[in-house]
Amino acid sequence: MTQHSPDSCITDVAGIEVGHFTETRRPTGCTVVITRAGAVAGVDVRGAAPGTRETDLLSPTNLVDKVHAVLLAGGSAWGLDAAAGVMRWLEEQGIGLEVGPGRIPIVPAAVLFDLYLGDTRIRPDAQAGYAACAAASRSKAAQGNVGAGAGAVIGKIFGAERAMKGGIGSASLSVNGITMGALIACNALGDVVDPFTQKIIAGARTPDGRSFLDSRRALLAGEPPKRLVPGTNTTIGIIATDAVLTKAQATRLATVGHDGYARSINPAHTMLDGDALFALGTGASGRSGDMMVLATMAAEVVAIAVARAARAARAVTEGGLHLPAAGDMQ
Repeated sequence: MTQHSPDSCITDVAGIEVGHFTETRRPTGCTVVITRAGAVAGVDVRGAAPGTRETDLLSPTNLVDKVHAVLLAGGSAWGLDAAAGVMRWLEEQGIGLEVGPGRIPIVPAAVLFDLYLGDTRIRPDAQAGYAACAAASRSKAAQGNVGAGAGAVIGKIFGAERAMKGGIGSASLSVNGITMGALIACNALGDVVDPFTQKIIAGARTPDGRSFLDSRRALLAGEPPKRLVPGTNTTIGIIATDAVLTKAQATRLATVGHDGYARSINPAHTMLDGDALFALGTGASGRSGDMMVLATMAAEVVAIAVARAARAARAVTEGGLHLPAAGDMQ
């Protein structure tokens, strides 16, 4: 077994490229994972307030079994527009499902709500999605306040003014010649905790803002959460492996990958979160792998990537709202 290294990334998986577009006018952006040769895909949407595109076609009972890119974006439902730019870029590269007269790129997407920060009229659009593709490569993907994580916020249960900056994180690990990677944009309602120690990394703060409240303990002690608009929180992400997968297996990996959310976010999958996770199998290793091992890898790498998303984030002040980052609380 090869343990995950501090610089491991989803691009360690053969056949995967990652590109970010980060908006400079306010904290928002989008991130694309490209699979030029196509990847077998599945999805599990677990949150109660999702914002998604092209997820129904990933059902194991439906026809299309491969996708050519997956988009993660800020901007809430507006951010789904960025997928059109991804499709346009892929079409220009000759990538897509051959349908006779041409090729149709298959691009599922999920979005998160990052409209607390700055002018809500500024959000990822088709041009942003195109730019993310143009920037994509096999290099280690940037993490923190970039792409879909640019405007992410963590720990809003007791109000945005007591929350902290979220971000995007990635990790990978290998077992018996098969690699599994994850790329996660964390905009969770709950706190992010270290999956190995359960210590809080980022989340709701005490009223003076100087220390962690511990949302789980506060809720269990009867402290009422602040009333929030549904759908204003979400952790969205992608797991990818070079194992050979069927569509049903990819769907199962997306399902068990959510266990990684539960290990690193508390509480997770709330009525106000739109948590979603895609799973991709490039098949580049030529090996099928054991589903028990693959499922264990999926949950592990998701949990690590969530923690890295929080640790890589940097403080932001926008419109009177100051959001410290994990590094500011040490």
